[in-house]
Amino acid sequence: MGKEKKICVIDFKLGNLFSVLQALKNTGLDAKISTEVQDILDADALVLPGVGAFRDAMKNLDNLNLIQPLMDSVQNGKPLLGICLGLQLLFKESEEFGLSKGLGLIQGRVTRFNSVNSEGNARKVPHIGWNQIHSPNNSSWSSSPLDKTQKDEFMYFVHSFYVDPAEEVVLSETVYDGQRFVSSILKENIFACQFHPEKSGTNGLNIYNRWAEMNKLK
Repeated sequence: MGKEKKICVIDFKLGNLFSVLQALKNTGLDAKISTEVQDILDADALVLPGVGAFRDAMKNLDNLNLIQPLMDSVQNGKPLLGICLGLQLLFKESEEFGLSKGLGLIQGRVTRFNSVNSEGNARKVPHIGWNQIHSPNNSSWSSSPLDKTQKDEFMYFVHSFYVDPAEEVVLSETVYDGQRFVSSILKENIFACQFHPEKSGTNGLNIYNRWAEMNKLK
């Protein structure tokens, strides 16, 4: 048998990492939470989860000296799974609390839901709860971590901001109170989602499993 692949869940002190860790372990993966540069470099794949403020997250990553090893790993082809804030951090910048610079692995901006919908009524922000993910223009999810996921399946969301890509990376979209937004992206070795697979029951675990299988992590 080959050597068991290692997954590093990057800890930058924001978010419930243990539910992500448990979900990965439930799919049979050898995963650990770490703030150590060497663990990032030694891992076969990276998971970047998180819930909280974009600027604080980037500051924490910088203070922990994790930005460069993370960037180098991804640019060298190491698989990366981003979740919620972890998706947003991949982008060039965010409008949260004024413009903040992100990792820039994906071109585009993170922007806030408008507090008023198209009908002039108040929109509840943050967007919390179960919502459907749709395939844009009914495009295929084959050869992606969503290829075992039913179209229009429900996933669990908690967020006030959403990503607006400036390149062709959109894998799924979701509509919240009339606002269509990107709920997952795929770019080469990067897969990231706005929803929380670890809070989305069996459907979410299936996504972790397919991501692992496609990247030969199990």
